[in-house]
Amino acid sequence: MSGERTDAGDGPADEPPVVVKVGGAKAVDPAGAVGDVAHLAANGRQVVVVHGGSTVVDETIERLGMEPEYVESASGVTGRFTDAETMEAFTMAMAGKLNTELTARFREAGVDAVGLSGVDGGLLSGPRKSAVRVVEDGKKKIRRGEHSGRIESVNADLLSGLLADGYTPVVSPPMAGKEGDGGVTPVNADADRAAAAVAGALGADLVLLTDVAGVYADPDAPDTLIESAAAPDELAAVEDAAEGFMGKKVMAATEALSGGSGRVVVADANVRDPIVAALGGEGTTIERSALVDDAGDADDAGDADDAGDADDAGDADDAGDRSEAETEGETA
Repeated sequence: MSGERTDAGDGPADEPPVVVKVGGAKAVDPAGAVGDVAHLAANGRQVVVVHGGSTVVDETIERLGMEPEYVESASGVTGRFTDAETMEAFTMAMAGKLNTELTARFREAGVDAVGLSGVDGGLLSGPRKSAVRVVEDGKKKIRRGEHSGRIESVNADLLSGLLADGYTPVVSPPMAGKEGDGGVTPVNADADRAAAAVAGALGADLVLLTDVAGVYADPDAPDTLIESAAAPDELAAVEDAAEGFMGKKVMAATEALSGGSGRVVVADANVRDPIVAALGGEGTTIERSALVDDAGDADDAGDADDAGDADDAGDADDAGDRSEAETEGETA
């Protein structure tokens, strides 16, 4: 991942910036996150918000008379198949509608927010994938016409400049997909992994907000919350426990830590003061010390061969949150 780690300025007591991933699922209420970002910004903490929005994308696709299409990868991950028409709807929904509305909501709360898509200033970029490997009726096939990508570069200087000037960037896919001929095409990217890339590039703490309290040792037993992972064996236990949508969030966590983030917290968006609570120890905290030095680049763990894997192919991001995951078979 290029986009070297930069000092995005000193927050209170030289605290690192915070990157907050806010989901777009119906069960995730952004009100608490908006209030917390306003609180943190007012107290000098630098914050970048990254958001998803699969619910809004699906609603937009349906209004245009199309059907959302999800595909299963060879590794069993389900995500959105984004053809040219779907990509138009995706861009309208994410960059045109949701990012603008969320930026306005932050500004109403007193946050000097600036809305950006991953295309703006080459903020998020990487090679476009025009084909993905899928499983249909038990058979592996190649689907062409895909508009998705794997983030390889973050324009950290752009974000650092905005943060230094007192702005709060609000970032969403699409990303800038690099074509083989040198062209650039807006393409879909997973919002959890986008947040991880940004957090790594800025050396920021990452808070992944969802609609459950964190990673459970038993996904069906909320009283089995894993509170922290600071050693490789503890991270392995978290990875073993993370099923469905949570597996992708843990993958994003390892990518962020490998990229330069100091810690990642998976936490509940719907509690009081969710970001402050997460930074204070609520949820599941994964420390950089949990990584194994010779484990290889975490990026490889989610490599887009695998994204023939709809993980990269779709914004399975909030279809990842449990309310939608139930309707999607909890496959994000």
